[in-house]
Amino acid sequence: MAADETSIKVSTAARDRLAQLAAEHGTTIRSLVEDLAQDTPTRAEYAERADLARAELAAALGQAPSPEAEAKARALLERLGNNQHGSQAAA
Repeated sequence: MAADETSIKVSTAARDRLAQLAAEHGTTIRSLVEDLAQDTPTRAEYAERADLARAELAAALGQAPSPEAEAKARALLERLGNNQHGSQAAA
């Protein structure tokens, strides 16, 4: 094992599922896990993105969106995200 590598322990069921997912995506478990870690924002990164979006909207609209507008936008994005994950599972 190289100096910058480590191993993680998961259940056999999780390993088998990761292997299946990797095979379906034409990749390896290692790449699948590395991509997940690299591509999934942390809560702090989400908060930073939200702050930037608020600032951009305020600059473009002349005022920040109301909490109600933010809640509606968040609900829409969550629905879109759920639809995307559902369509990927069906593919």
